[in-house]
Amino acid sequence: MPAKPTRRKPYELFYWPGIPGRGEYVRLALEEAGAPYVDVVREREGGMDEMLALMEGEGTKHPSFAPPFLRDGRVVVGQVAAILFYLGPRLGLAPKSESAALWTHQIALTISDFAAEAHDVHHPVGVGLYYEDQKKEAARRAEEFRAARMPKFLDWFEAVMAANGASETKPHLVGRSLTYADLSLFHTVDGLLYAFPKAAARLLRKHPLVAALHAATRESPRIAAYLKSERRQPFNESGIFRHYRELDK
Repeated sequence: MPAKPTRRKPYELFYWPGIPGRGEYVRLALEEAGAPYVDVVREREGGMDEMLALMEGEGTKHPSFAPPFLRDGRVVVGQVAAILFYLGPRLGLAPKSESAALWTHQIALTISDFAAEAHDVHHPVGVGLYYEDQKKEAARRAEEFRAARMPKFLDWFEAVMAANGASETKPHLVGRSLTYADLSLFHTVDGLLYAFPKAAARLLRKHPLVAALHAATRESPRIAAYLKSERRQPFNESGIFRHYRELDK
């Protein structure tokens, strides 16, 4: 891994307030690296207006469809996996070789797919509808997610770790050091344990490497400190991962 560079000017992260959401994937990388950053909407007066203006193309030739997006000087980059691909080498959280860096990016994209499917459990018909408007469809979607999709994704991550030579004492997806892919899988597993505590706990017992990655990442000094801080927003029923008891039979 490259050395983590010293940096004075903070990164600017733009995301909705009140939920960890997809912005949390970026926050975890910044927190683990000890990189200075501003959570613009939460911390800066007028931050919401600034974010919406950037989304409309004011001040950038590359407006994002939706947050999160990151501003680093003149560079504005959106989409979680693209942001992490940009930040990874700058934060010392990505491999040096091109092939390993692309592999890490591929894993991050797969994690994004996993998170999207978890979200679609409670909103299978339309994101503009309330959960209460699609409960019947959500129950059917949850059954398939618990029985088929969640195990399939976790099987893949377990196999990736095993092929990487990971162990329960050194649980990494790529190489022998922590990468942004590890942090992203940590957050996704954390979200699944919130949304589907029974199903996720059962499955983690069958996926010891993934479980070890989750536990080890939580104990990383900077991540542990972040999780105890006010900067960490709790999961709730407005984000990607939502807990409805009837969906976790």
